[in-house]
Amino acid sequence: MIDFDDFMKVDIRVGRVARVEDFPEARKPAWKLFIDFGPEIGEKRSSAQLKNYSQEELEGGLVVAVVNFPPRQIGPFMSEVLTLGVPDEDGNVILLRPTADVPVGGRMF
Repeated sequence: MIDFDDFMKVDIRVGRVARVEDFPEARKPAWKLFIDFGPEIGEKRSSAQLKNYSQEELEGGLVVAVVNFPPRQIGPFMSEVLTLGVPDEDGNVILLRPTADVPVGGRMF
């Protein structure tokens, strides 16, 4: 169990996917996401196993990500944020997304 203060240390923000690139070097099918978190945080990169989404579905859409984990090297790509999702019954990752248009950079609390 953690207390609320521990939970508040995790900085979860809304970002808008600015662009998506293929990531053929990844061990599992993945995209390279470039996510805009607004002027305070800027654009960050994320490797995301979201091949059940097309580039067109992702680009311009809102996502939720942890922005204060240390960067992680994924093959030749440095992933700077953890884009959040939940697997469905087939193991496909379903993104956690706001259901309304909210400002980028907004912090979850």
